Amino acid sequence: MATVTVNGVRLCYELHGTGDTPVVLVHGSWVSHHSWDLVVPGLSESFRVLVYDRRGHSESQRLAAQGSVREDVADLAALIENLGLGPAWVVGNSFGASITLRLAGERPELFRGLVAHEPPLFGLLADDPAMAPMLEEVENRIGVVVDRIASGDPAGAAERFVETVALGPNTWAQLPPDFQQTLIENAPTFRDETNDPEELAFDLEWVKGFSPPALLTRGDRSPPTFAPVVARLAGVLPSVETIVLPGAGHIPHFTHPDAYVEAIRSFIRRHPR
Repeated sequence: MATVTVNGVRLCYELHGTGDTPVVLVHGSWVSHHSWDLVVPGLSESFRVLVYDRRGHSESQRLAAQGSVREDVADLAALIENLGLGPAWVVGNSFGASITLRLAGERPELFRGLVAHEPPLFGLLADDPAMAPMLEEVENRIGVVVDRIASGDPAGAAERFVETVALGPNTWAQLPPDFQQTLIENAPTFRDETNDPEELAFDLEWVKGFSPPALLTRGDRSPPTFAPVVARLAGVLPSVETIVLPGAGHIPHFTHPDAYVEAIRSFIRRHPR
């Protein structure tokens, strides 16, 4: 992978394709740029595609100090600018979608548009009493995962996160061994993310003025906490579409890559610059 130093951290990245339209893929927690491997070939047929390891993940540098979502947002902006890709389409999954939406509010001029799949912005639901039991359950499950990381059991933590938070029971054994190993190695960074008080926070006012086209996606087999988050975001973004991916869950680029590529490609083509 190529490397670039931005904001005091070394990030590793790859560029694919030769299209005129840049597409930047922002991965979620635990994983790496390899989580996009099944969709990069399809997207790079039409677009110039950037994948990278976020700070603290896999081949990119992991600093000893406490990290923050603000740093991830600044890194994404610096990558787009330093590599001359702006304005770009930015596609984020999970926590990568949270980062994407934050940057959209701060630096809309860097965007041609955005695609966000199930950002865990559960702070948006804090005012809904009906959501309280569900959110408390998610918090408890994540607490168990973080405790396992702290106790020196990253493998157990990764398996528990996959089966109780992200994908569901009996799914860990279905993941390829190299994918499992990536999750285990990146467990310390997930613990670091959970220690950031702004991790799940978001103000809808930040994106009310974001005028480029936005696509919000979710899977019909995803945990039920994500649908109301997507609905809240859809209610404020000025130029937004939402789609539900049949049969998909929290990582459609891994489980339903062809359908996900088509959703992104068709949306971008319907919104030329």
